[in-house]
Amino acid sequence: MPNSCMVSSMKRGSGIILGISSLPGRFGIGTLGACAREFVDKLQISAQTYWQILPISPTGFGDSPYQTFSTFAGNPYFIDFDDLYHEGLLPRDALDMCNDLFRGDQCSVDYYAQYISKSQVLHLAYHHSSERLTEEIEAFKQRHVGWINDYALYMALKSAYEMKAFRDWPEEIIQRRDDVLKAAALRLEKDIHYQIFVQYLFFRQWDALRKYASGKGINIIGDMPIYMASDSADAWMDRDILDKQGRVAGCPPDYFSETGQLWGNPLYDWDVLKKTGYAWWIKRIAHHVAMFDYLRIDHFRAFESYYAITADAKTAVTGKWIPGPGIDFFCQLKNALGELPLIAEDLGYLTPEVFELLRETGFPGLKVLHFAFAPDGRSIYLPHRYERNCVVYTGTHDNDTTIGWYSGLGSAERSFLDAYLDGVDEKRVHWQLIRLAMGSVADVCIIPMQDILGLPSSARMNRPQTSQGNWSWRLSPCQFDDPTVQKLANVTKLFGRG
Repeated sequence: MPNSCMVSSMKRGSGIILGISSLPGRFGIGTLGACAREFVDKLQISAQTYWQILPISPTGFGDSPYQTFSTFAGNPYFIDFDDLYHEGLLPRDALDMCNDLFRGDQCSVDYYAQYISKSQVLHLAYHHSSERLTEEIEAFKQRHVGWINDYALYMALKSAYEMKAFRDWPEEIIQRRDDVLKAAALRLEKDIHYQIFVQYLFFRQWDALRKYASGKGINIIGDMPIYMASDSADAWMDRDILDKQGRVAGCPPDYFSETGQLWGNPLYDWDVLKKTGYAWWIKRIAHHVAMFDYLRIDHFRAFESYYAITADAKTAVTGKWIPGPGIDFFCQLKNALGELPLIAEDLGYLTPEVFELLRETGFPGLKVLHFAFAPDGRSIYLPHRYERNCVVYTGTHDNDTTIGWYSGLGSAERSFLDAYLDGVDEKRVHWQLIRLAMGSVADVCIIPMQDILGLPSSARMNRPQTSQGNWSWRLSPCQFDDPTVQKLANVTKLFGRG
């Protein structure tokens, strides 16, 4: 199959990576409302073409967007209450409550406040407007019939269990899914409807934001984790497609950890998936492709071979590589869905077989400047080695900020970087790397918001192999100011990306 038939090409341009949670706003976390639209406006003024976000599904353990309760659902934390009020879907007294519920530090996300308070306001919206939206909600259910009912039941069960409604059930009944489904459908009907209502609100606002971004010429790049979470509606309802030995996902020792990364997500049984024609994956990709202009698939290399770790392992050191589905998987996707607007996150332990799979698919891979400056000068991430069909970053959400990264470089790496840049300016090294990325032949250049602002390590989004204190950084209302916007526009146009 010619790779040109498999992938939708990306035009030369640049953009910013900023998760929805990191947007400014008054509800304790970034939302899909006015601040998101204002950010789109600034992207347009700064001559950007792309906005890359992080996964937008409901966050679970550790508040990680890569550990979610559903691969299909939207995160209720991102629902904007001002927009609900202006549309008549939230009463004024409920909106006024928010002044007391979300009074914390507006420069970081307080996930505990989201967990405790967000549902209080959403329940008030439900009682205020759900009956008036009956027809719209029913139409929404029909459009998302492949996942919405299972997700709503799963979340209703979780809520009921937390409130001890099911803790008196015998364990053998809890383990029998079909029995739980029948009993819960009767006992939790109202809460199931509430969960569907919340998803309706999320997708109502998401669709409006995407339409707004499209009108401004901004393409949204979504992000899809390769694995489902163990605590998820997916793992509960689709257990037949999971690894029968109960092995979990991770990666071997790498740049981020001497003992590897133990993610803990259940692995897939690719033999079973192949027998179904990869039906679950086709449904999943179709859902996400409909939501975004382009879709980054996390951990692409696992489609060639994936790292399997026994469930009782304490670190990822003892895992082993197992062959993945390979090109057959992507051929089946293409046959079912046509051209695929996918971006392959091909970082990590790479082999000739991984490079060959990427070449066969034709998907653009990733280049990260933070990985480029090994003193031997052989790194594939050095800009003079790029081909056009790739996406270059200074760093990703897993990297330190460029200011923090530079401060931690060894002397040999600093010397090589200094020679490559013909002199490092420590106070503006972030802009030096931005210019290096912008000036490369890579079709697309994506810069973390923290690097555009020149922020230190305290603004880092994630530290891999840690489960606390991540995903909380937020942009303050005045940080992305007019001079910075204009400076970004100038360098973007200089290198033919605007």
